[in-house]
Amino acid sequence: MSRLPRLTVPGYPHHVIQRGNNRQPIVVDDADRQQLMALVFEHARANQVAVHAWVLMDNHFHLLLTPTTAEGVPRMMQAVGRAYVRRFNNRHGRTGTLWEGRYKSTLVQTERYLLACMAYIELNPVRAGLVSDPREYAWSSHRHHIGQLADRHLAPHPVYWALGNTPFAREASYREFVHAGLATEQERRIVDATLHGWALGDDEFARSLQRATDRRVVRAARGRPPAL
Repeated sequence: MSRLPRLTVPGYPHHVIQRGNNRQPIVVDDADRQQLMALVFEHARANQVAVHAWVLMDNHFHLLLTPTTAEGVPRMMQAVGRAYVRRFNNRHGRTGTLWEGRYKSTLVQTERYLLACMAYIELNPVRAGLVSDPREYAWSSHRHHIGQLADRHLAPHPVYWALGNTPFAREASYREFVHAGLATEQERRIVDATLHGWALGDDEFARSLQRATDRRVVRAARGRPPAL
């Protein structure tokens, strides 16, 4: 069975995951981390892709992006992947692949799942047992969203702006949202949609999205179609 093309539609938020091959580390030290994120922001800008949230773990990274063109995210990720592997291999005296095949991605229903997806991304270090609070982890967008630092590379999504009329109100509201955590079912849906490339949203979102693309956006129903 041939794999489906990636689902990418301009103007929609995309949750992207890229993993190291066989879950091997993709960064060794902070110099690698700085290099990788610099490439992410450089090629996002070059391809007119807004970056709303991110986290960099030792063997994978997550991004929440909105492209202005259908080619924006694929071109950005291809450029980042090629440039970073070349520099990583040169720096560490290695050869061969670094990535676990193609990146994974899904389109996110803004009203229902965007904030949950942001929180899921920024809570990765907590789920991995690296920190007890996402504020303690330096390599994510969380500190920006709660007002601890300013990251000029980030483009806050309108849903985030709607959390409050002032920066303090937005930051406090988002901090409380993340602190409350996500329901297990929310996490499961985010992971399943992203790893399999299905739309992350309700039925109406899937129907509206299907009108914008020829590519199937939800998992096919199991079993044979009913006899007519």
